Amino acid sequence: MRRIVVTGIGTDVGKTVVAAILTEALEADYWKPVQAGDLENSDSLKVQKLISNTKTTIHAEEFRLSQPMSPHAASKIDDITIKLSDFHLPETQNNLIIEGAGGLMVPLNDNDLIIDLIKELDAEVVLVSQNYLGSINHTLLSLEVLKYENINVLGIIFNGDENAETEKYILNCSGLKCLGRIKRHDMIDKETVLSYKLQFEEI
Repeated sequence: MRRIVVTGIGTDVGKTVVAAILTEALEADYWKPVQAGDLENSDSLKVQKLISNTKTTIHAEEFRLSQPMSPHAASKIDDITIKLSDFHLPETQNNLIIEGAGGLMVPLNDNDLIIDLIKELDAEVVLVSQNYLGSINHTLLSLEVLKYENINVLGIIFNGDENAETEKYILNCSGLKCLGRIKRHDMIDKETVLSYKLQFEEI
């Protein structure tokens, strides 16, 4: 069973869409360990609505927090304690796509970060990058900390509008490959997700 964490260079760079596309392409299971806020329209529910295959199982979150905040702060409001030892991989023989919360350095509690959870789960990483002013810095810093923690990075997926110079610099500097690109779409539905299946089914 492969465990692949979809993480991003920050918040709102398209992790959920990328996670849905990879889940569909690999016909993998999906798991969001921590959902903070938006519980009525959670990322798990969004992915469920975007998947067409019948093999995927959407696994329940380990923690569902009421406030759209960093998990360490949201859990305090809900009077919940988050510990790394509380996270248990779903029981499945299928490949598993795991969606992170925010970026790598988002705190889960007073001591542990999302990157610590990735290490705890012994997972590989796909990094989602989006082109904006500052994205080179954010992308390379994310890759540097992953390298420092000896976490295997499968590659980068660029989401949104293309910027050839930015992407070329990131790939040349990091030595990583571009796994693919997700175009900007006015609406994402099952057909949109399916249209990327061939592009990503061999990662």
